[in-house]
Amino acid sequence: MKLRLPRQGLPRWAATATALAVLTGGAGTWTAVASDDPAPVHRADRMLDLDGTRIDTSYFTAGDSGRRPAVLLGHGFGGSKDDVRAQAEQLARDGYAVLTWSARGFGASTGQIGLNDPEREVKDVRRLVDWLAGRPEVLLDRTGDPRVGVTGASYGGAAALLAAGHDPRVDAVAPQITYWNLADALFPNGVFKKLWAGIFFSAGATGPSGATASAGGTDAAGAAGGGGPTGADGPARPTSTTGPARPTGAAGPASTASATGPARPGPTADTCGRFSPEVCALYQRVAVSGKPDPDARALLEARSPSAVGARIKVPALIVQGQSDSLFTLAQSDAMARTIAANGAPVAVDWTSGGHDGGDRETERVQARITTWFDRHLKRDASVDTGPAFRVSRSGGVDSTDGRATLRGATADRYPGLAATPVSVALSGPPRSFANPPGANPPALSAVPGLGGGLSQLSSLGVGLSLDFPGQFAAFDARPQTRPIRVTGAPTVRVRVSSTAADGSAILFAKVYDVGPDGRQQILPAQLVSPVRVEDAARGREVTLPLPAVDHEVAAGHRLRLVLAATDLGYASPAAPATYTVAVRGPLTVPTAPAVTTQAAALPWWVWGLPAGGLVVAAALLLTARRRTVAPAPDPALADVPLRITGLTKKYKGGDRYSVRDLSFRVEQGQVLGLLGPNGAGKTTTLRMLMGLITPDEGEIRVFGHAIRPGAPVLSRVGAFVEGAGFLPHLSGRENLELYWKATGRPAEDAHIDEALRIANLGGALERAVRTYSQGMRQRLAIAQAMLGLPDLLILDEPTNGLDPPQIREMREVMIRYAAGGRTVIVSSHLLAEVEQSCTHLVVMDRGGLVQAGPVEEITGSGDTLLVTLGGPVPDAVVEKLGAVRVDGGLLVRLDAAGLPDATALIGELVRLDVPVTGVGPHRRLEDAFLTLIGETA
Repeated sequence: MKLRLPRQGLPRWAATATALAVLTGGAGTWTAVASDDPAPVHRADRMLDLDGTRIDTSYFTAGDSGRRPAVLLGHGFGGSKDDVRAQAEQLARDGYAVLTWSARGFGASTGQIGLNDPEREVKDVRRLVDWLAGRPEVLLDRTGDPRVGVTGASYGGAAALLAAGHDPRVDAVAPQITYWNLADALFPNGVFKKLWAGIFFSAGATGPSGATASAGGTDAAGAAGGGGPTGADGPARPTSTTGPARPTGAAGPASTASATGPARPGPTADTCGRFSPEVCALYQRVAVSGKPDPDARALLEARSPSAVGARIKVPALIVQGQSDSLFTLAQSDAMARTIAANGAPVAVDWTSGGHDGGDRETERVQARITTWFDRHLKRDASVDTGPAFRVSRSGGVDSTDGRATLRGATADRYPGLAATPVSVALSGPPRSFANPPGANPPALSAVPGLGGGLSQLSSLGVGLSLDFPGQFAAFDARPQTRPIRVTGAPTVRVRVSSTAADGSAILFAKVYDVGPDGRQQILPAQLVSPVRVEDAARGREVTLPLPAVDHEVAAGHRLRLVLAATDLGYASPAAPATYTVAVRGPLTVPTAPAVTTQAAALPWWVWGLPAGGLVVAAALLLTARRRTVAPAPDPALADVPLRITGLTKKYKGGDRYSVRDLSFRVEQGQVLGLLGPNGAGKTTTLRMLMGLITPDEGEIRVFGHAIRPGAPVLSRVGAFVEGAGFLPHLSGRENLELYWKATGRPAEDAHIDEALRIANLGGALERAVRTYSQGMRQRLAIAQAMLGLPDLLILDEPTNGLDPPQIREMREVMIRYAAGGRTVIVSSHLLAEVEQSCTHLVVMDRGGLVQAGPVEEITGSGDTLLVTLGGPVPDAVVEKLGAVRVDGGLLVRLDAAGLPDATALIGELVRLDVPVTGVGPHRRLEDAFLTLIGETA
């Protein structure tokens, strides 16, 4: 037997106690309590056999041997019990017996995924409650009835609600970012949410097919006690959270699994993977047709908390995310109204983040869940569980680090989604628009996996959305004379007609916040509301529900109703059709004025400012130093990644200019190529942009903030310049983790997995960097620049040393990164590659700007023509025309030749006896580049 001790070691007496527990096969957990330290948390891992399905569990306790309430803690879809270990440990320290488990088909648990089937997953939870009822640490209300609460996020949140509906022994619940009716969530208003559904199915069909070890080095499925609640448990493996597990003796009959857990069949031939056959068939049927059928709705509704809503009568803390296109605020509204109508206490908390990203406010939410259980499980009447309703709102941007700040707004009653409605008149005649063939190209709103929290920042004027001309109708309101806060779900009545063969129309309704200039528009929380309108061949009036949001529209801004025919996240009919829409009433906007924003607490430095000012003043007098004051941020440029104005830099010690009077602007979502011959000033420009050197004149603003060395806004900029140095003996992942740790920023802000997915390094991440090819090293360097998912990514010659396939992979990396609304600036000499990967260009020569604009505008510029020749042309004639020789002929700029148009050029060519065979616009970037920089080439 091998005894494994924690790496940091234990005191001699503790090590001795541990060894004795192992050698004697002790069945209990051991306790090590120092005199002044909190009691350690003990974890016991068990594989419970529930009617032939093995469910992997962890049981957490701390402190004395007295009885305490229990908490069941579920995980999200695609995860496992290991994902909630930290919260379980904290709840144990707070005086609870905590049981976590991996749901069927996830982690090391066996069985098939049934989407919280009452006869499978929900029955498992009831059996876990049975198991808790037999634990000596758990407080009982009566024999077989433990005092127990259930919480979890997403999939685990639905399990909490279903447990309360199916098992009367559950005493309180705290579901987070979850669904009430899964059919309504995946088929909202009769429209298939194809992107999210595809992500769900992929997570279940292609995830790990074998069991895995749990976190912290614990052998999750080793010599665990087998047997379910009604059978004899074998001895648990007691563990301390500071070290790996230690076996405690002979296991029972069910503990014959290997160290990696029991084998579980992999994906089946029909691609169902770990899903139950009926769930697999449902997805395949709806994915092919693009339209939910009654059987699909019935199956999902039967496995939803709404099916047992009338039986959920326990205190419920409902936490839902505002940045969530999967499970929207409408889902939490339905659960809150139903449970409150049952007579149970309900509190609702709208967090800033959600499934689309953003700040989940994990620490605050978990603390509130603990107080909720303290009140309703420990029955401590002195505990303040917080307001009946709370919503997180933007508190602006922290000037010290550029991060969005949050402030809570509260009310003593949950307002619902239609409180205190205000009518906002909309203008515009009936409008017709097309559903394109194949529903392509689709409009863009929320994109799972690419939002990165962008929806959270819509209140700051940052957003990404796209509607294609001819595929939507828009109706504007007048500018607001004073601010209006939308809290809830607006509605509008419209008349819809359709030319589709079945007479139906699928519309995607959204409300934009439009700036005073009429062009800048923000889609609050990046949300749309899909609606299927049947029987619209002859026209039909319907009331359209719009997304529930909490968003302030500033004075001078206006609301714009947009009805689009397509959206990337949803299925639309493939057959082309024309829709005609007319508004039949005002936009009804809920305002909920009873929800008031809490005043921001004054930070410590406000109180210490007078004394601090004296100290600073004294220091300045003593040192005679002066600091330059950075210009104030420009709110009008808050969503502009880069604006350079009049940038000038002289060579050191001379009168020559490296960069001279350079001005250009870069917008969100662009991949901009910075081009120019050697010595054009490209690298100097990039170095000034990154704050490495200071310009002599001019200004650089990134998202409205002036660039200075060490400017906080530079945290939103990632850069790859002249390659990156890696430690060859470490793996790719270890190198990235070490680099991020050196920045001093929180580990959770690194988004390493997202950066690695974009860089597409696959299994090479776990190999030593010394084994990497040049292309893999380049992609790892790009991933390093992407850490933290910066809004502006700068790449200097990223394809140096790469072969053609590697260059193509690098191109795809840049395009994937910008697809999420971020911006990429790339400097490269490979003109053909720039032409394929970039959307816009800035061409520099001799430190100045030659031309800037979209790639197609520069390559297809009408004032530069390609003249094909049937014979040689003297140099004198080429010089007279101001032309440049290229393969196939001459490139002639009309302005350089002093000619107004192509007709005049042809006449001049004939007059000069040039053997011309054709004249036309050029299309190659290389040709355009040579023409633009002229003799420098």
